[in-house]
Amino acid sequence: MESRFERQLKRGALEMLVLSLVCERPAHGYELLSEIAARSGDALTLKEGTLYPILYRLEDDGCVASEWSAAGRAAPKKVYRATDAGRAELARQTAVWRSFCRCVDQFIGEEAT
Repeated sequence: MESRFERQLKRGALEMLVLSLVCERPAHGYELLSEIAARSGDALTLKEGTLYPILYRLEDDGCVASEWSAAGRAAPKKVYRATDAGRAELARQTAVWRSFCRCVDQFIGEEAT
């Protein structure tokens, strides 16, 4: 069972991870869920009910744009792509994350590893 501490850490990082993936290449929701699970070795397995509110917030904030895309007989899929504002926001969040990690490392140091 996941601890409250672990849940809070994940919650704080998920928007940045989703934005990072969309900045790499446009993707639809299922691709994002699969990629997050694969890259994290299944440590981060999101449900649609977690992912889509993140995508909607990013869209409302102008960080991502979406469009419906259909290929042949396949059902239409909503594809998300990063905007210039989204790339700038990812850079900002990444800098904040790295600064936070350095700060925490000053407290726990190497003995915590």
